[in-house]
Amino acid sequence: MKKIRTIIVAFKWRIAGVAVLSLCLWAALSGAPQELRDATAGTTVTELTQVLSRPADRSVGVNVLAPTDLEAYIEYGTAPGKYTGKTEVARAKAKAPLQLEVTRLNPNTLYYYRLRHREPGSATYLAADEYSFHTQRPAGSSFIFDVQADSHPERINRMFMPELYARTMANVKKDRADFFISLGDDFSIDRGINGNITAEKVSQVYINQRQYMGMSGASTPIFLVNGSHEQGGRYLLDGTPNNPAIWAGNARNIYFSQPAPDGFYTGDKEPVEFVGLIRDYYAWTWGDALFVTIDPYWHSKVAVGTTFLADTWHTNGEAAADTSKGAGKAGGKAGGKGGGKGAADGAAADGANDGGPKDQWQITLGDAQYEWLRQTLQQSKAKYKFIFSHHVLGTGRGAVEMADLYEWGGRNNKGEWEFDKKRPGWELPVHQLMVKYGVSVFFQGHDHIFVKQGKDGIVYQEVPNPANPNNGQEPSDFRSSYKSGDMLPASGHLRVSVSPQNAKVDYLWSWMPKDVSPEHQQGAVAFSYDVKPR
Repeated sequence: MKKIRTIIVAFKWRIAGVAVLSLCLWAALSGAPQELRDATAGTTVTELTQVLSRPADRSVGVNVLAPTDLEAYIEYGTAPGKYTGKTEVARAKAKAPLQLEVTRLNPNTLYYYRLRHREPGSATYLAADEYSFHTQRPAGSSFIFDVQADSHPERINRMFMPELYARTMANVKKDRADFFISLGDDFSIDRGINGNITAEKVSQVYINQRQYMGMSGASTPIFLVNGSHEQGGRYLLDGTPNNPAIWAGNARNIYFSQPAPDGFYTGDKEPVEFVGLIRDYYAWTWGDALFVTIDPYWHSKVAVGTTFLADTWHTNGEAAADTSKGAGKAGGKAGGKGGGKGAADGAAADGANDGGPKDQWQITLGDAQYEWLRQTLQQSKAKYKFIFSHHVLGTGRGAVEMADLYEWGGRNNKGEWEFDKKRPGWELPVHQLMVKYGVSVFFQGHDHIFVKQGKDGIVYQEVPNPANPNNGQEPSDFRSSYKSGDMLPASGHLRVSVSPQNAKVDYLWSWMPKDVSPEHQQGAVAFSYDVKPR
C-alpha cells in the first residue's frame, strides 16, 4: 500500500510551472523556441522514475526524471549483474527529463542494465535496480507486446481508481513484454486541470502518468498514440507557442521520447512550429510483425473529437474563446468550429456526441500520412500487420459500425459513395486499403470496453479501460454502440503473444480485492483468440 499511497499523492495537482532545463533539453532535441526555454520551474516530481523508449536493433533510450539535480549514466551487459558497457555521464537539473541513449548494441539480444546516479558534489554513484530490455527480434522469433487505452486519470473514482490502475500495471509488468502501446486518453488536458491551463499543468499530467507506466516502463519501452483528450491537434494551432496543442506536443515527447524517422523507424517528417517533429505517426518491424500507429488529430483542420474547453485556456490574461465556439479562437482560425455530432449522423448514435464536425469528411489523416500508410503496408512482407489508433476516424463510437464511412470506408452517412470526389488521388479508403494489404488487427480505444469484431478478414479490437472501478458500467463505456462481436466489461489490458505460427490476443482482467471472486480473478485471462499469419 505504501507505493499506492505515493501514487495517489501525485494526483493532487500540486502544480505551478515547468522545469527550465526540461525545456532546455527539449530545445536541444527539437529546436524548441525561446518562449519555452524561458518557462518558470514549478512542476512537482516526487521520486526518480525511468522509462524506456524507442527500442531498435542496436539502441534503446532511457528517459530519467528525478526531483533533484542529477548526474547519471547507464551500465549494461548480457548477463545479470555483469556490465560490460556504459554510457557517458550526463547531467540534468531537478525535474528536467534526462534522455540517455544506449547504443552500439547487438540485435536480437536480451540486455540487463541499471542506472547509476548521484547528486552533483556527491562522492558516490548510487545504483538503481537492475532491469532488462530486448533489441529488435528477427523474423521467426516469438515475443509479447501489451496494449492499453483510456486510463483517464482526471476522472477519479468515476472511470479511474489509482489502486486499480496500479494493479493493472502490475499485471503488465508480469508479462515481461518487449514493449507497451498506449492508445490515448491517458494524458487528458481538456478537463480536470483545476483552473486556467498552462504549459506547466500540461507537463504535470505527463509527469503523473510516469508513476504508473513507470512500474513496467523501466523494462518495457512505451509507445504513445494520441487520443481525443490529449488535444494534440492542428485545429488549436494559432501561430504562437502558447496554446494547448503545442504544450501537449512538447510534453509528450519530453517525458516519453517517441520515435522519429531514423532508418529504423519511419514516420512523420513534417515539423510543427514550436515543437519540431511531432512523432505522431510511425512504424517499425519486430519479429514477424509490422507495427503502425496513425493519427488524424495533427492533420485535420477541425476538432476531430472532444473540443477544448476554451474557458480554461487563458493567454496573457484573456480567455482564448467562449466555450460555445467549441474549439476556441485557435480552432476558428484553423477552420474548426467543433461542435458537431461525434459519430456519423445516425451511426453508432448511442453515446456518440463527441464534439466532432458535422461533415466528417473534414476528418483526415492528410495526404502525406495516407501515402506513407499505403507505402508502409504495401512494402511490408510481415506475416502480421498491426495498426494502432485511438479510434476509427478518431471519433464516434463503435468500430465496424463506423468502418464504411467517410475516408475510412468511402461512403457518407446516407450510404452514398463519395470517396473518389472527396479524396482524389487516394488509392482506396482506409478500411479497403487494410484489406488489400493484409492487415491482421486494428487496435483502437475511446469506448472503454473490450470488444472483438471482424470485417473482411480484419479484426477490429476495442481495448478496455485499465482502471475503471465500476466494472465498465454505462455511461462510462459505450457498449450499446456495438451491434456485433464478443464483448466484456473493463478493466484490464491486452497481451499479444506473437510467434511465426500464431498471434494470440489475451484480455487480462484487473479487479479490486473486494471484487475478486472465483469468476473474477485478478490477472486472469477473461477472453482469448488466435490470429493466423496472413
